[in-house]
Amino acid sequence: MPDRAIPLVDLSKFVHGNTKERQAFVEKLGTAFHKIGFVGVINHGISQQLIDDFYAASKDFFSLPVSTKRNYEIKGLAGQRGYTSFGKEHAKQSDVPDLKEFFQIGQEVPNNHPFKSQYPDNVQVGEMPNFTKLGQELYQAFEKSGGQLLKAIAIHLELGEDYFDDKIEAGNSILRAIHYPPIREEPDSAIRAEQHEDINLITLLVGASAGGLQVLNLDNEWLPVIPEEDEIVINVGDMLQRLTNNYLISTTHRVVNPPREEWHLPRLSIPFFLHPIANMDLTCLDRCVTNKNPLQYEPITAGEYLDERLREIGLKK
Repeated sequence: MPDRAIPLVDLSKFVHGNTKERQAFVEKLGTAFHKIGFVGVINHGISQQLIDDFYAASKDFFSLPVSTKRNYEIKGLAGQRGYTSFGKEHAKQSDVPDLKEFFQIGQEVPNNHPFKSQYPDNVQVGEMPNFTKLGQELYQAFEKSGGQLLKAIAIHLELGEDYFDDKIEAGNSILRAIHYPPIREEPDSAIRAEQHEDINLITLLVGASAGGLQVLNLDNEWLPVIPEEDEIVINVGDMLQRLTNNYLISTTHRVVNPPREEWHLPRLSIPFFLHPIANMDLTCLDRCVTNKNPLQYEPITAGEYLDERLREIGLKK
């Protein structure tokens, strides 16, 4: 079996383990995020049945006629809810659109919640009443597992395990179902998703229906990430890199096109972008600013940073 591109950790050792197992998990996760920025996680607590059901529903949604899907592309939402059609999003350093379309589901809060005005309602698909409902259930499962991973990171950073709790409670996270259609002619770019870094704190990705994910290591080599069964892939986003003054690294990654003989195969992937609340302060942590690693970033809030990045990738005008 070839060497793995990223380490593998078992989340149940942190959630249900004894002191020694928890410490070992924190050490392994912290080291992986410091050196590689990516990790595979097993026993993550997310129901395989729920993942399978949402995959099937996503496949059915993307099979709808383009004219039908476009009914769920809502102007003014910067793609943060509902459908975004093929060729709208690009990496910040590229003008060539990625070869994908997607559907996004976001945070839901009660009508009397202080953040209600920040979070538009999720888009319901008339032809598939279960689609958004399943997505919301998966969203909550991801939120729970992501919260456990951030507890471990907070311990690693010596912040106390509850450091992120109030910053991600009702946070601005996004569940995205991405469809990369079959490639029918020589594309302008050989890339389904151009190299990029994620904006958020951490991303949780359920194994895609086809290969293609690659990460750029410190030796400037592209390594394929091939998750095992029941494994989810987790990576550091730019907000966590910024907060830790580049101690935890937001690694460049991309989705490459398959070999020509597999061009007819579509690809479906389901990432969960775990975001904090908009007013979280991303000022670099004092403990991460040293003589060897002087301050790298100006203070900014998570909301301001997200706004800036959505403009860079073409979703917000």
